[in-house]
Amino acid sequence: MGLLIAACASLAAWLWLTLAQGMFWRTDVRLPPRTAPARWPSVAVVVPARDEAGVLPLSLPSLLAQDYPGEARIVLVDDGSTDGTAALARRLAAEQPGLPLSVVSPGDPPPGWTGKLWALRHGIDHARTDAAGGPEYLLLTDADIAHEPDSLRELVAAATSAGLDLVSQMARLRVAGFWERLVVPAFVYFFAQLYPFRRINRPASRTAAAAGGCVLLRTDAAVRAGIPDSIRQAVIDDVSLARAVQRSGGRIWLGLAERVDSVRPYPALGDLWRMVSRSAYAQLRHRPLLLAGTVAGLALVYLVPPAALFAGLAGRPSAWSAATAWAGGLAWLLMAGTYLPMLRYYRQPAALAPLLPLTALLYLLMTVDSAVQHYRGRGAAWKGRTYARPSDA
Repeated sequence: MGLLIAACASLAAWLWLTLAQGMFWRTDVRLPPRTAPARWPSVAVVVPARDEAGVLPLSLPSLLAQDYPGEARIVLVDDGSTDGTAALARRLAAEQPGLPLSVVSPGDPPPGWTGKLWALRHGIDHARTDAAGGPEYLLLTDADIAHEPDSLRELVAAATSAGLDLVSQMARLRVAGFWERLVVPAFVYFFAQLYPFRRINRPASRTAAAAGGCVLLRTDAAVRAGIPDSIRQAVIDDVSLARAVQRSGGRIWLGLAERVDSVRPYPALGDLWRMVSRSAYAQLRHRPLLLAGTVAGLALVYLVPPAALFAGLAGRPSAWSAATAWAGGLAWLLMAGTYLPMLRYYRQPAALAPLLPLTALLYLLMTVDSAVQHYRGRGAAWKGRTYARPSDA
């Protein structure tokens, strides 16, 4: 009887998620309609980089090769790298003429700053003083993101056409090995479930998020929102950035990318585990009650459906067993059906859709591990830096 109640609750949750959670499962939210502006505004591309020599040859040339009709320059901020990132960036720029590149280094972040945001602050300041009047737009992009040659032009056209202060595209993450196929599409699916893109993009919406790998930001909006100083401690900096811009009156937009890709590999489960667990508990604001609710919610929504289906089929034939199996099966069917568009976006087989409960179990364990690491004093760790008790704006 208890499993039947849980299965019915899970089915009700999936009906609500499918119909009332901003159509989160749809993957057709792409750049809004756009036309070329009469005058192309100036842009500074700011790239924070810490020990990125492994991916820079795959990403930086794509920025140097941007086909942008207006004035644009690149500022790569070498954030204390020990693998020759700065020298490699200069060599790549010398080998491939294109947009002008400056390589700067801010030194170690002071207390109260995360490394990436300290690097962004330094890069933005450099860009604003390096050009007369400063750039009108900032493209904040990670060192592992590769852009097609028209990426900057399309982003700026979208921002100017729709009067947007922030335009962000969630880069298509790399999906090659088994673990990437199992975990990566679900990562974007879960993100969209928390922050439905359609809801974010409504002018009067209170939901705000961005994808940190690709954010075009109007400089005036950044100044008005106090970016990045106002979010200097944020571990989940992209969501915090979008919230700050929205709260200061700016219009934001987020969608899936078509021609912006992450080249960072996550070949082993451990790589993906660290990627998720380093910020999962920060997403829950380091609150044990939110952690408990999240674990219970993940179990109810993702783990109960297959358990109910198998238990109902394996139990002694009865009306209760049949009802349990039907409720669990229908919930699992809705789960898999809403996951299919994301799998198609990532060009993955539909056979992965029924495995979403297994992936959700992995994310549940990653979230718990994130909390364990936090209370052990390790907090959010990234490339040799640990932020024990960060806060998010």
